[in-house]
Amino acid sequence: MAIHGMPILRRIDWLVHHASLHSQEFKSPESWLARNRYIAEHPTAIAAFKCMDGRINIPVVTNTPHGIILPFRNLGGRFNLGWPHLGEALAEHVQGVVGQGRRTLALVTYHYSKGDSRRGCAGFDYDTDAARAPTFGIKQQMEVVFGTGHTTVYPLVCRFETDEDALILHSSGGKVLDLSTISPTDYDTLPAELAQLYPDMPDQMREDLLPLVRGNIAHIDEIKRTNRELNFEHREWMICIGRGFDWLHIPNVALIIGPYSPDLADPVRNAAGIIEANMRAKRIPDDGFLLLAEAPYCEIGVDRARAELKGGFLSEFAGQVIRVEFPNLTEKIHVRTAVMDWQSGGMEMVDCRAA
Repeated sequence: MAIHGMPILRRIDWLVHHASLHSQEFKSPESWLARNRYIAEHPTAIAAFKCMDGRINIPVVTNTPHGIILPFRNLGGRFNLGWPHLGEALAEHVQGVVGQGRRTLALVTYHYSKGDSRRGCAGFDYDTDAARAPTFGIKQQMEVVFGTGHTTVYPLVCRFETDEDALILHSSGGKVLDLSTISPTDYDTLPAELAQLYPDMPDQMREDLLPLVRGNIAHIDEIKRTNRELNFEHREWMICIGRGFDWLHIPNVALIIGPYSPDLADPVRNAAGIIEANMRAKRIPDDGFLLLAEAPYCEIGVDRARAELKGGFLSEFAGQVIRVEFPNLTEKIHVRTAVMDWQSGGMEMVDCRAA
């Protein structure tokens, strides 16, 4: 993308414009109707736990409307339900959909490249086995919290192969279903395969998993036909911290840190180290990088005011970590704070200095 070579202030302007375009599309009548129709036809709520890597875009690779899948993103896809904020956020989500008579399917993902290990997960030093292990730990934690019967919450471990955007579904019995090996002409066999792979999954949930599976198979088929370029070199020029970055599913641009770990300084340090290395290797200009903190809100008034305070805290905290531990980046950091309206998908920059 030409954006990587632009001066930092032009890159920031480009980013704000991109967020605006996303909001316009998200709140359009067609998108609003598509989301509501999809939920009516497929009532299972879907959450996705995934790495900060922008290539891991579950809605796009499953042909699912934006706003359906609730993302939880963090450096390397590391999560622990013992973290107070993460546990509360997930429990609140589950309880909310249960109140609507719905179940939750939780996709717990890790990623790799089958063509070149260096295109895998940098958060685990490109070690796929190391990236896989925590996903089963999160699955077990979900079963401790929500039950092993899986009648309401079903944690499903998925491997994400980034060369073809393929999902590989893990079963509790050790079997896997590699969607890159299935042709769109074999759609009729999928219900039986999913029933065999997940016999303990509620029928309605399997019905609602089916369109994601079919969507991914169609997407993989398109990728294979386009023969896209696979060269991948880390060129991220921004660090994002907070929630609400659904609009920023762009590969190789941002390092996204969820506000979940009680030790937020550690992922901030890791992300800043990647930015510094990118500048040193001249993969990005050394004129500056962006630190963007964002907090979402559902309602105006108190909820929005709290989002501003949360965003302000996150930008101040992360900025201080970077300035103390990476003094060479002190003059290159551009800090912005934003809030995001869950209803419209709109991001708005705010000035939190008074707070």
